[in-house]
Amino acid sequence: MGASKSVPQKSIHEFTVKDIKGKDVDLSMYKGKVLLVVNVASKCGFTSTNYTQLTQLYNQYKDKGFEVLAFPCNQFLKQEPGTSQEAQEFACTRFQAEYPIFQKVRVNGPDTAPVYKFLKASKGGFLGSRIKWNFTKFLVDKDGKVIRRYGSTTPPLSIKADIEKAISEN
Repeated sequence: MGASKSVPQKSIHEFTVKDIKGKDVDLSMYKGKVLLVVNVASKCGFTSTNYTQLTQLYNQYKDKGFEVLAFPCNQFLKQEPGTSQEAQEFACTRFQAEYPIFQKVRVNGPDTAPVYKFLKASKGGFLGSRIKWNFTKFLVDKDGKVIRRYGSTTPPLSIKADIEKAISEN
């Protein structure tokens, strides 16, 4: 894929993103952890299943070196219409999300967040690298390299074996 040439970074740990309050978060703080990076939305048909299962995964593996990184995105039928803070409130209140929820991002197009350019260049999806919908998931190893990409219809609990394998690897 030619897209990877425009992304010089070799690890997700080389990126800085904005937290819910607009402060910089250096993703190098997650070195040594397995990450599941997800573009989330509060008004999607996949919302309830994904948020419920993401919380279950996080609770099960957080003490074993696993982290969920959620990025609200409003690019798919405007299914995350509120502010970043409203997206966080929704996830934390309705689904008891305790994992980090960052500022809203764009995952496609000319204003794609740099971290998403990296993720997509690392693992293309069905019919190319574009993110097709909400709740596309990227599993990232302890060194910050993308292991796998999962589509919106893949329930988070169905990837437990991949998470366990990544956690157990040095």
